[in-house]
Amino acid sequence: MSDSAAVAAAGERRWIAQALGRLRQEAARSADTHLLKLGFAGFPGIDFYFKDEAAHPTGSLKHRLARSLYLYALCNGRLRAGQPVVDASSGSTAISEAWFARLLGLEFTAVMPACTAPRKIADVEALGGRCELVQDPARVHERAAAHAAAGACHLDQFGLAERATDWRGNNNIAESILGQLAGEPHPEPAWIVCGVGTGGTSATIGRYLRYRGLGTRLCAAEPTGSAYVHGWRSRDRGAVCSRPTVIEGIGRPRVEPGFLFEIVDEVVEVDDAASIAAMAVLEQHLGRRYGGSSGTNLAACLELATRMRERDERGSIVSLLCDPGERYDGTLSDPDWLRRNGLDPAPAAAALRATIASGRWHPPESV
Repeated sequence: MSDSAAVAAAGERRWIAQALGRLRQEAARSADTHLLKLGFAGFPGIDFYFKDEAAHPTGSLKHRLARSLYLYALCNGRLRAGQPVVDASSGSTAISEAWFARLLGLEFTAVMPACTAPRKIADVEALGGRCELVQDPARVHERAAAHAAAGACHLDQFGLAERATDWRGNNNIAESILGQLAGEPHPEPAWIVCGVGTGGTSATIGRYLRYRGLGTRLCAAEPTGSAYVHGWRSRDRGAVCSRPTVIEGIGRPRVEPGFLFEIVDEVVEVDDAASIAAMAVLEQHLGRRYGGSSGTNLAACLELATRMRERDERGSIVSLLCDPGERYDGTLSDPDWLRRNGLDPAPAAAALRATIASGRWHPPESV
């Protein structure tokens, strides 16, 4: 190696060390998120817990993932000083990745479906990121790959999420949940429920539950007809969605590489109107607004709880509050937008409230 090359290599290593130091400092400054407890009248002996991931500095569960993706890129030699960064995202991951890009002094581009909620696009741009909007959601991966071919570091949340996070510990989300439950009446939950975007969160939770030797089962809460629903039931990685969804971040059109069939014990389908209705139910009980995927999680939790009640089981169910409802002011929370898209959450809201009151399952789509 020439002297100039050696100097350049040493400078690159110094930058990587500095970048890793900034990420460690940020993690140390970030307190863990709260685990909120709810009890519903129709479910005596069953405790519901919701981990408030919207409390992260970037407002969503994806804050953990974005930090892990940057760490993975740095430690694997994929990200260099001054290199632009790109990823395909429907919003929340892009917001978190833009935040970390600003922390490290890097340019960031988010390749997003054009139907992404306007508030999310504005949030990425406010952090200094650039949004490239694609009309066909199935082409976001292709466009991100084109940026990578031109020299950008592709963080690749869909390809790398399940391996970028340390699932054995290091205060990952599963370890955090179980630590917070340690002093509760049912410290080993019957179920942990989460939606599936990249598959990284379900992979981390499912692996950790097995690593700890726990009997807790993992449920994927998914929009009706998503690729994950069909793929999990048939074990077909080539499965595609049979029905589009307006719930951003989950309900993927294809089975992403990070989704591990074998560690998911159940998949519960939730109609879009029920997910939107459950957003209002969460606000009623928690006093704060959360997004559509959080509503999907609540609806799935209630269906699982009714099964437990039918078997006279006691225990706890844990799920996630993924991002704030304010991000959907122009879409899921807008009555005019709902009407234009043929969505009426009122009947589903009545069904969910009836389930909460009675402990018996009232299918939201049938009311």
